[in-house]
Amino acid sequence: MTGFDRRSCPPRSFIETLRAIIGSTSRPAGDKDLDEVPVPDIDLAPVPERTPAPAPASVAVASVPRVARRAPVHRIGPEGIALIKRFEGCARLRPDGLVEAYPDPCSGGDPWTIGWGSTGAEIGPGTVWTQAECDARFEADLARYAAEVAAAIGDAPTTQAQFDALVSFHYNTGAIARATLTRRHRACDHAGAAREFPRWNKAAGRVVRGLVRRRAAEAALYLS
Repeated sequence: MTGFDRRSCPPRSFIETLRAIIGSTSRPAGDKDLDEVPVPDIDLAPVPERTPAPAPASVAVASVPRVARRAPVHRIGPEGIALIKRFEGCARLRPDGLVEAYPDPCSGGDPWTIGWGSTGAEIGPGTVWTQAECDARFEADLARYAAEVAAAIGDAPTTQAQFDALVSFHYNTGAIARATLTRRHRACDHAGAAREFPRWNKAAGRVVRGLVRRRAAEAALYLS
């Protein structure tokens, strides 16, 4: 058989080739020629872009109110100042308006005191101050004793009345750093701390009525 030379065949269209494959001569009557099949118009309109969904509105989160922490008390108040002045007094006021030092009532000597209970190495027999000097020294002493009380009690919860009572106690005894009263206050044992005040009622080993009254007043202020 003579070999088929593909190159000797004229080129045929795709439709003609398809007819040859499926046998176009035997198709049923009424079928349309593939050339006659209408090609539907395809709407190639561009697909509209999707509008991105709006970002969700931020949800307002109710803020939790912060509990204001009470600032620590570092200054003595009017009640504490009045208590100290009531028991210390500003004794030995001379006719010329000056104030002179006086000896300790129990020892008859040291510590010598002047004005509103001020003591120190510079105060002794013959020391004389003006009233203004007594008042200025009193203010300075209050600030110093208040700072020492604040340091001793640290961050223990303390009311103004408690602080005033502790400053009065320390002003008179100088014992805030070592007293059991301070340890009980730091432990928030306020009832126990109040019971410690009456224990400090002696001078030179003797119970002094003035100290008994003062400790009672300080305890009452502490618990108020």
